[in-house]
Amino acid sequence: MTFEVQLTPTAESDLERLFDYLLDRAETTEDLDRAQAAIDTIRELMQRQLALTPYSFRKAAQNPAQRELIMPFGGTGYVALYEIVSTSKVVVLAVRHQREEDYH
Repeated sequence: MTFEVQLTPTAESDLERLFDYLLDRAETTEDLDRAQAAIDTIRELMQRQLALTPYSFRKAAQNPAQRELIMPFGGTGYVALYEIVSTSKVVVLAVRHQREEDYH
């Protein structure tokens, strides 16, 4: 069984913010390509992992339906907060870099 994976407007905005951050730090054409590759990889991992095994990732906060997908990337990584809303649907609520101040 596979789950439908949807991103909230907040999660989409998070991806845009992360992309803009990577673009601002880019110094070469290769850096620009890596910025796009990073966002593409995050999207692909969320779709692939959450569609198949959303229950296998760590629980987040007090709500047992909310979990976090950790996505290693280089020396750090990204975290997607998501909620399993039904037996066939997962909703990504937010995406953060692990070094962001509001990461918990």
